[in-house]
Amino acid sequence: MTGIVVSNKMEKALVVSVSSTKMHPKYHKGYKVKKRYTVSCEDSSNFVIGQTVDIESCRPVSKTIKFKVVENQK
Repeated sequence: MTGIVVSNKMEKALVVSVSSTKMHPKYHKGYKVKKRYTVSCEDSSNFVIGQTVDIESCRPVSKTIKFKVVENQK
């Protein structure tokens, strides 16, 4: 998945917002949905708020962290 960094205040984790488009089952109109994921990384100071990153699922690192950063795009 590709998302935008929303928060980098934790030492080894980021909050990434991923937006997608869904179709309404009855009215067949598209609408946008955003979801926030807590993502594991080595050092959060390497990432800036608003930066685009690729994330993928991994084993659970903690209660909320179940994704990791694959690569950061510039």
